Amino acid sequence: MKVQHDSVKEVKIELINTSKMYESTAGSRGIIEAVKDFSLKIENNEFVSLIGPSGCGKSTVLNLVAGFLEPTEGQILLDGKPVKGPGKDRGVIFQQYAIFPFLTVQENIEFGLKLAANRIPKSERKKVASDFIRLMGLEGFEEAYPKELSGGMRQRVAIARAYAVEPEVFLMDEPFGALDAQTRSNMQLQLLEALQEKRKTVLFVTHSVEEAAFLSDRVVVITSRPARIRDLVETPFPYPREEKLKTNKDFLELRETLKQEVMQEYAMQVQGRGK
Repeated sequence: MKVQHDSVKEVKIELINTSKMYESTAGSRGIIEAVKDFSLKIENNEFVSLIGPSGCGKSTVLNLVAGFLEPTEGQILLDGKPVKGPGKDRGVIFQQYAIFPFLTVQENIEFGLKLAANRIPKSERKKVASDFIRLMGLEGFEEAYPKELSGGMRQRVAIARAYAVEPEVFLMDEPFGALDAQTRSNMQLQLLEALQEKRKTVLFVTHSVEEAAFLSDRVVVITSRPARIRDLVETPFPYPREEKLKTNKDFLELRETLKQEVMQEYAMQVQGRGK
């Protein structure tokens, strides 16, 4: 899926010795280190997943790249330029269905195209929305409201709306975490199909090692808090990928390796809490 370069790899996102500290609001716990000395390069059109124990700082890393948080130390670059807040070059998709309940599917997808940063003529808005309705398999539901849709369909609307404004980067925080297993598997395939047609750079946070291994070019295993990089694993499976890959011997071995690393970090996190 990612674009191959013969000599120089094009870096899209770079975190350089990035750290983030918070002042605790819970009693006398003082300063909390959420992320510490985190360095990572993500290539253009690459799909990178962050996995690790709950509360390890995965979402904090994503929110730093999104510009919702500022690093305490270090730097974050997008196309070689410092990130200084949110921007239309980054589309963010959360676990919760971030769509408007009072707008139809068509209206939700068109919404971002009406804002000043992305405004296009009305006739063009409809065409763009229709393109992404097709891309996400939502034909026939253009006039439906979110309450009339399943959870998976609502998340497809959220992805279509983010896609429609043509961000260069997708930042996805557990986007399929609230879905049942079958719908989650279908959404993984739907996302890969969409990325095959309209490539993007993706930073993806998940608790599922299987999901990370299935979707990603590389998987970053995060330590217990503060978030550091424990391991950086390249997945050896070519795109396009099919559901049957999840029963492949090499895939199962990779999944188990990643699972063991995450469980080791989880055990360290539990031990740390007991001190």
